[in-house]
Amino acid sequence: MRRIAAAYREAYRGLPRATWVYAAVFFVNRCGTMVLPFLALYLMTQRGLHARDVGILLSVYGAGSGVGSYVGGELTDRLGARAVQAGALVCAGIGLLALGQLRGTVPIAVGLFLIAATGESFRPASAAAVAASAPRQQWTQAFALRRLALNLGMTCGPMLGGFLAARDYRLLFWVDGGTALLAAAVLLAFDRTPRPAARAATSGGAREVPRSPWRDGPFLAFFALVVVYGAVLYQFFSTYPLALHQVHGLPEPKIGAVYAINTVLIVVCEMLLVRRLASQPPLRIAGLGNLLFCGGLGLLPFVHGYGWIAVTVVIWTFGEMLTMPFFETVAAGRSSESSRGRYLGAYNFAFALAFAGSPMLGTTLYAHLGARPLFAGFGAIGVLLCVGLQVLAPRLGGARATSPGDPLASVEDAAQADAVAEPALPSP
Repeated sequence: MRRIAAAYREAYRGLPRATWVYAAVFFVNRCGTMVLPFLALYLMTQRGLHARDVGILLSVYGAGSGVGSYVGGELTDRLGARAVQAGALVCAGIGLLALGQLRGTVPIAVGLFLIAATGESFRPASAAAVAASAPRQQWTQAFALRRLALNLGMTCGPMLGGFLAARDYRLLFWVDGGTALLAAAVLLAFDRTPRPAARAATSGGAREVPRSPWRDGPFLAFFALVVVYGAVLYQFFSTYPLALHQVHGLPEPKIGAVYAINTVLIVVCEMLLVRRLASQPPLRIAGLGNLLFCGGLGLLPFVHGYGWIAVTVVIWTFGEMLTMPFFETVAAGRSSESSRGRYLGAYNFAFALAFAGSPMLGTTLYAHLGARPLFAGFGAIGVLLCVGLQVLAPRLGGARATSPGDPLASVEDAAQADAVAEPALPSP
């Protein structure tokens, strides 16, 4: 037990205060995450919409997420991460409070788009703030801490949401919107990061020309693979709860408990995994993670009983833990300080692009093919993603964390500068 306790202390040691503040903001915000996990069921059971229409509305949310991710990254480099985070949380909170009152497909679609466009701008701003708060060699650890806070909050949100939905779906919107506003208050009260102008004045250096992620060939290849991974990931808000409900007959509280298994495992294990694997090439670790994630998800319709469902959750959760912190490290490491918001905005835009198309595509295939062929296809996608990431790893800079004074860091920065000039995707 002493060795276990020492391992946990080591996993969290050395992170700056600001990193913990941003993690706390994420925790408060995600404690109320309950609208999105139950949105598909809400639209079908409470608004009487067909599965096809639900997929379209979720894709509208994804389109709004794309706008928010792109604009949020641009605004972060211009206005600073603190202002963008606060504005996004306030707008999302007010929007969620209003969404529960909307009736009709068109008003709901407009509401979902606006909530996504404002709320999703929070993600690149938060990621840029975390990267700025910690040394480069601690980025993966810092991103893992933020994900820990996210998933610790998600342990509470969907499980509580399942019980609230069984009583009154309107309660989901009040709690979700209220926690977003509370998270904005925590950020404004405890974040002491100087404004961008103050940081520029104290640095004394010449103004840096921002790099563009859209002219960085290896990054665009990475972007494409992230889109494919995101298309599978976002089945959790469309076909995954439908399969749990229709194939396995689980009610809403048990569906919330399935999501909670994922978040509890991440809270207990992710920081230890990241600490042990931080020196390894991120894309090679993420390739294995993609394989486990998609493979575990693909097993869902082929098992029977709650215990075997939990086993599949364990498999894809470990895949997620080996993917997400390392993906974000690659995106941040590919950027310079003046372009970090743009690169992390592009990274989040990849997930938003996946969200824009995958729910509609997933629900359509689910309706026509059924659960087994669709989920088996997810497993095949995992094999392709694993191979693609292993092939891309030598081409993409930032293959491992380096300290600012490490000679390797300057070599990698020079390689990144050369790569930015590449006009097109690398050859297959």
